[in-house]
Amino acid sequence: MLSQYQILYFFEGEGLVIMELKRLDMHEGADLAEIFHWLYLEKQSQSLIKLWFRSMDSSADIEERFFEQGYLKFNAREATFIEKYNSAQHKLINNPVDAVREEIHIIIKNYLKQP
Repeated sequence: MLSQYQILYFFEGEGLVIMELKRLDMHEGADLAEIFHWLYLEKQSQSLIKLWFRSMDSSADIEERFFEQGYLKFNAREATFIEKYNSAQHKLINNPVDAVREEIHIIIKNYLKQP
């Protein structure tokens, strides 16, 4: 069975995971917001929140993503997620996407089943 998605980025910290998914099961001509999903997973509760993408910037060394809920800055090794209104900052490790645990894949698959 072909996968419904591909994980493009996987950032993990002490209490949370932030990842970008590309859906592979969308029809041609689908809106980019339907194809690409940035997700915030709170590990303890396993609650998953879609981050609403607003814009991005990139240079040779640093990538930046701006969301309704906050800001993500990352390089090849690490990332920082700053919640909106600077209410919290989270240090994350940029992990290889092929090392994602099965429990995370189960959470993703359940998310994709939602209408």
